[in-house]
Amino acid sequence: MDKRQLTAFLCVFEERNITRAAAELSLTQPALSATIKALEEELGTQLFVRKPRGVEVTEDARVLYPHARRMMGEMSALTARFRKKHDKFPLSLGIEQDIASSQLITLLERINHNLPDVLLTLTPGCSGDIRLGCEGQLCEDELFIPLFDERYVLAFPLNHPMSQITELTAKQLNDQPWVMSPEHESHQRFLPLYGTSGNFPRANAGSFTLALNLVAAGVGLTIAPVSLVEEQCNVAFRSLPGYPLMRRTGICYAMHTQLNPIIEQLLANVSE
Repeated sequence: MDKRQLTAFLCVFEERNITRAAAELSLTQPALSATIKALEEELGTQLFVRKPRGVEVTEDARVLYPHARRMMGEMSALTARFRKKHDKFPLSLGIEQDIASSQLITLLERINHNLPDVLLTLTPGCSGDIRLGCEGQLCEDELFIPLFDERYVLAFPLNHPMSQITELTAKQLNDQPWVMSPEHESHQRFLPLYGTSGNFPRANAGSFTLALNLVAAGVGLTIAPVSLVEEQCNVAFRSLPGYPLMRRTGICYAMHTQLNPIIEQLLANVSE
């Protein structure tokens, strides 16, 4: 007696009809009849009596039914117990440009701690079920959970004269060879610090990371988030003059994604 035979028996018993049971099990009627016949031969008893319309269950079939139901339940529970070790819930996380590795690793540690049964896929850019990005880059109708607050700093090559200045002033930033990221949403906030030399940058870059590569090569100075600057071996930094310029990084997500229980659980725990 195997699972296939028990499944066939239960379906015929409940439907009281070979044709309907075969359709429900996606089997042909001869195949289902052969399965039932094999079970009857193994048990040495008749389970169903064919009638012009449907089948009639025998007394032995009535005795077998609760046992078959219990056996199928136990097999399903046993299968689920072992499959739970291998089944993972898929979750894709988009990583926006200019996110520091330290911030990404912190988030991944929290996900791994709170959702160990998730099969995580990392994708670049504005993609995924949720994404790690800056608050200033939210798409329309997106929500945001802040995770990291950090300041923008002045980044310059190692051994640059800027490192010798006791107290940096806005005036000292004038006439510097700037490396800019004009397409970035923070660019307008930096214009007062660039001064007149902002009209004639030494170089432009499509991201803070690329701008810092230019700085490391000695091309010029740039303004970038401190978390990204700290990951550069050949770049030094110091605080900007005046009121600190800040950015906030966190989880960006569409409201409808909360319908996914895994994402709902993640959003509830990730900021702790």
